[in-house]
Parts: sequence; C-alpha cells; structure tokens
Amino acid sequence: MADVVQYRLERMVDELDDLERRGIFTRAEISEIVKQRRKFEYRLKRPSPLKEDFIAYIDYEVKLDELRLLRRKAVRRDSTKRKKKSVSDFAGVARIVEIYRLATMRYKGDINLWFRYLEFCKQKRHGRIKKALAQAIRFHPKVAGVWIYAAAWEFDRNLNVAAARALMQNGLRACSNSEDLWVEYLRMELTYLNKLKARRVALGEDKGSLVRDTKSVEDEKWKDENKELFMSLDEKEGNEKEESDDSNVEDVEDVTEKVDFFREKGSNVLQAIYSGAVEALPSSFDLRKRFLEILEAIDLAHSDEIRNTILSDLKRDFSKDPEYWNWLARHEMSGCISKERSLEFANPQMQKAIQVFEEGLQTVTSSSMFEIYIKFLMEAIVQSNGDDDENSLLANPVGDYITHIINVYQKADETGCLTEELADEYVSLYLKLGKTHEGKKLAEKLCSGKFTASAKLWLSRVSIEIRSLSGNSTPSKAELQTVFELLSNAWKNVPISESESLWLMAFKFFAHQGTYFDKLVEMSILAVAKNHGSDNVFSLASTVVKFVLETKGSHSARKIYKRFLALPGPSLVLYKNCIEIETNLLSLGDKDSLSNARKLYDSAVASYSQDVELWKNYYSLETKRGTSETANGVYWRARKTLKDSADFVVGSDL
Repeated sequence: MADVVQYRLERMVDELDDLERRGIFTRAEISEIVKQRRKFEYRLKRPSPLKEDFIAYIDYEVKLDELRLLRRKAVRRDSTKRKKKSVSDFAGVARIVEIYRLATMRYKGDINLWFRYLEFCKQKRHGRIKKALAQAIRFHPKVAGVWIYAAAWEFDRNLNVAAARALMQNGLRACSNSEDLWVEYLRMELTYLNKLKARRVALGEDKGSLVRDTKSVEDEKWKDENKELFMSLDEKEGNEKEESDDSNVEDVEDVTEKVDFFREKGSNVLQAIYSGAVEALPSSFDLRKRFLEILEAIDLAHSDEIRNTILSDLKRDFSKDPEYWNWLARHEMSGCISKERSLEFANPQMQKAIQVFEEGLQTVTSSSMFEIYIKFLMEAIVQSNGDDDENSLLANPVGDYITHIINVYQKADETGCLTEELADEYVSLYLKLGKTHEGKKLAEKLCSGKFTASAKLWLSRVSIEIRSLSGNSTPSKAELQTVFELLSNAWKNVPISESESLWLMAFKFFAHQGTYFDKLVEMSILAVAKNHGSDNVFSLASTVVKFVLETKGSHSARKIYKRFLALPGPSLVLYKNCIEIETNLLSLGDKDSLSNARKLYDSAVASYSQDVELWKNYYSLETKRGTSETANGVYWRARKTLKDSADFVVGSDL
C-alpha cells in the first residue's frame, strides 16, 4: 500500500515544482499539500474506504484548486509577461476527476455521487463527461434522471439534437413508466422547433414564436383602445402599398405556410408523444395535466382540438376520481381565485366551476367529493372577503355563497355522504353565522341519528348548550341540570375510549359546583370499573385525579386515586401519574409522600414487573430520598425480577 501511495505522490512532482516556480505556492505550503494528499491517499488505499473519504479528498482538492486560481490571477496582475498554461493548470481538475472515477467505481449504486461527478465535469468543461455519462447510464438504466441529464447535455452543450433525441427514446424504452421522462422529451422537441422558428425569424423569413403570448387581458384591451399611439414599422405610403398589393399577398401566403409548418409539426409531435405516454402510463392523472399545461403555454395548430381530446380522455378515464373534478373546476376558473381581489358568486367562471362540481356529484356521489366541493367554496368565500376572517361570512357578496354551501351540506346529508368531519363543520358553519338556534337543532338531529356515537358532535352540542346559558356569572340550577343530563346522555352513547374531550369539558364546567363535581367523580369511577383493562380508559382516571388535586387538594386526590387503584387492572399510566403527584408533594415537604410513593412503586412493580424504566425510577427515588440500604434493596429486587437484567444499568451510586 505504501508503494502505491508513494508512486502516486511522485507523479505529482512536476505539478508541484511548477506551482513553486511560478510563485503560486511557497515551499512550506507545498510541503503541507503533500502531507494532506498523503493522508488522503492512505485513506483511499484502506481495504474498505468509505464514501466520506472520497468526498473529503475531493472537497480538499476543489478548495485547493480555487486557491490556485486566485493566486494565479494575482501573479498575472503583477507580471508584465503573459505566461502560457502549464501542467499545474490542468493537474488539479484531472486529479479531482480521477478521484470521482475511483469513487463511482467503488460506489456504483450511489446515484447522487454520479450526479456530483457529472456536474463537476460539466462545470469544468472536462472531456471525460461523455464517458462518465455512458458509465452512469450503464449502471443506472432505470433512473430517468440520468437519461434526462445526458439528453440535456447533448442538446444544450453539444447542440446535437439527433443524439439527444436518441438518448430520450432509449430512456423511454428503459423507463417507460417515468412521467418526467415523457414530459422532458416533449419539452425538448418543442424547444427544438421553437429554435428553428426563431432562426427563421432572425433571418427575416418568418415571424412570431411557438411560445404563447402571456400578456394579460387588461394589457390587450389597453393596446386596442390606444391604437393611435402605435405605428407599424413596415408601414408604407399609400401609393407604394397599392403598387405592391399582389406581391404582399404572395408574401403573406408564403409566411403563413412557413408558420403553419412549424405549428403543424409541433402539433404532430405533441400528439405522437401524448399517445405514447398515455399508452405507457394509462392511470397517470398527473402526466396528462402536465401535457395540458405545456399545450396551453405554446401556440400550435389545432390547439383547441388537442385540448378537447385531452380533456375528453381525462373525463373518460378519471371521471370516478373526485380529484379529477376538483382539478377540472379549478382549471375552468383559469386562476380567477388567485388573480381577482373580490370574486362574486355570479362570476361566469365561478358558475362554470360550480357546474363542474354539480356534474361531478352526479357521477361520483361520495363524501370525499362533497369535502373538496365545500373546501373550494370556502376558499372562494375567503377570497371574496379579502381576508382570512371567517367570522365575517355574512359580508356581501357572500350571502349567495353561504346559501349554496348550506344546500351542499343538506345534499350530503340526504345522500348519506355526510361524514363526522363534515357534520361537525356543518354545525360550526351555523355558529360562525351567528345562527345558534339552527346550529343547536342541527346538532340535536345529528346526535340522535347517524352520529349518535360521535364524540365531536356531542361536544359541539354541549358547547352550544353552554353558550346558550343565561349571561349571569353563575348558571341557575335548572341550567346546570340540563347540561349535566346532556353530558350523561352523551356518555351513554359515546365509547369511553373516545370521550376524553367530553369529560374534560364536564370537569372544567362543574369545577366549582361541588355536588355535580362529586357526581362526576363517582360516574368516572363507575365508567372505569365497567371498562377495566384499557390504557385509554385509565387516562380518564388520571384526568380525574389531577382535577381533584387542583380543586380540593392532596388529601382528596389521595382518596380518589386509591379508589381507582382498587379497581381491577389499574394501568401503568395511572401508577406513574400518582407517583408523580406524590413526588411533587415530597419536594414541597409533605411528610407522607415518601411512604405513599414507595407503596405505589411496590404495587406498580408487582403488576408490571418487567418494566425497566419503572424499576430505574424507583431506584432513583431511593438513592435521592431514601437510604443506601433501601436503594440496594430495590437494586437487587430489580436484578432478580427482570428477565433481562442487563437492561437494568444504573450509575455508580452503589
């Protein structure tokens, strides 16, 4: 290995001598360069060099070459003679290319490394790029990006259209399922046609471009209204014009034929590539959208016919997909939502988009279809208001939107497509509109029907009831009883594992109502007892204990958690929460907390004996608050109980 490294270093002598002779680097700097290169060369000659070794060597050489270029420019400024390029001007780039070659041969499957290699060769205009591209294609024929990169290099740098086209076509044979490859192939062919047309225009034999003019409607309207401000450059005197009528007609016809040739050719190319792409990827909705975007950005013959063909194909193949109707509606809007500050409901484009959605609902009657329809309308409302304040939904001209959205919600309910999310949004819409009574009636209807087990809708219904209470700071007994009965009815229908939000709301609302609070505690204990053995259930127990601790103090909290722990199968979550309570009280100086925490730990490790974290926490408590004897006792109990005692690793406290 040392002989190989020494040989490689000796091959650098001419380059280093040249750098010193030209005054770019000093002898001390060259010694440091040799030292660094020797270190990198030894790392590359290891039995299994890492990719990071190659990258580090490349980065060092790149920075060194950049420094060399800066020094050379400084030397040129100081010298009056113009020096020819010598070996040191080429050796740095050649060495980096060689390191890249070794790296890619070692890590053939790393496509990112190949792209770094190709990009460096392209940037430095090194002649090895052609060979590197061939190797990259050989090792990664199924990576579409390699084919695109190679074709782009031939097309842009070598100006070799035939080679670029051949690469694209070979790539399509190897990666026929690549959307990017089909799209880039089409872009390349149309770009080539546009370049040919631009050359004709530069020679004065043609006019216009295949790229569609992107002037706004307002600009065109202003230009038409101010025609007198513009004068045609080829305007002639009246007599001259009359004398050359015949020749002008011939010229116009000739130019038209030339323009039509490129437009026809582009149209044929697009149709041919589109047909091949659809045949290769018949289920790709995104591919056809991208083809349509390209079509609308260029000016080709029969553009409308091709556009209609693509749209009809999309409808034929994707009419059962809600995303198709969502895209079609937004496409028909032609960017209206983003361009107009205020979008009225009666806007023709908006009406056309609504018609698209209505047609989609007849074809695809599903909840996802209603969701995207409503989302579209809500975006239009926000745009109409000119801000993101959803509380101003009654502002003009939003009234028509609101009526239409409510009709859509009603249609979703009638067709059985109203999901829990949509139903909750339906109720929230009435509340945002300030129609609390209608929202309350709707919530009652939904909770007593299809969504009787929905925690979200019951939560909305209870929230509406609480909002509708009298404005007094203290609700009346009748109002409290109404809310309590409503919550009780909700808990009868909603599974306890999903009712956490309802319990939280109940405890917050009745936090200062002693009688009802005690009733809630008793109800929670009964609920946990009926559904023992579930961590989701016992999170309710932890919530109750925390609320009791905050409202009635530690003495009452201890009584409550003891009742929960006496139930069958208390969860580890409950144990940990109770231990946390006792630990916090211990830090505040509570005398009984240490003994209570020990009892909780003993009970917890009896039920969950293989939980390593629990044993570690128990041991930590004893080392901090107990004695060395109690800490040793916990340590040896843990080592004896745990099946894999090696997991129980503690510090050097013993």
